[in-house]
Amino acid sequence: MSLKVLMNYVNDDTFEVENNSNNKLLIDMCDPDKKSHLSPMELLLSALTTCAAVEIVSMIKKRKRDFKDIKAETISTRVDNPPRYFKSINIKYIIYSSDLTNNEAERYISLSLDKYCSVGATINEKTEINHSFEIVR
Repeated sequence: MSLKVLMNYVNDDTFEVENNSNNKLLIDMCDPDKKSHLSPMELLLSALTTCAAVEIVSMIKKRKRDFKDIKAETISTRVDNPPRYFKSINIKYIIYSSDLTNNEAERYISLSLDKYCSVGATINEKTEINHSFEIVR
């Protein structure tokens, strides 16, 4: 299976990408005070967080556990020198469920990040990916 995106120049700090389904996304590398879109590194964090979330939700539902919602906060640390890859990524999932146990949540999140999420598998082995969770009843 292959994926393809087309990239177009908008200006020196902004680019547009388009996938095979004609979905478009603007990406910018602007200073924080001029930022209008996600940066490539923010997109990578978003991709990791959501890729694992899809798997987490699937496992919760397959085990016929109550599922109402999932949210996450992802915080990263980058190395100081180019290429400034992620040194660490910390994801906290907040799962809304009346009957999910802590052991189940830990197992599903670990499996998602370590085994099933292709984005996580693609990230540099120098990057430490950690997780935590909270279950809201």
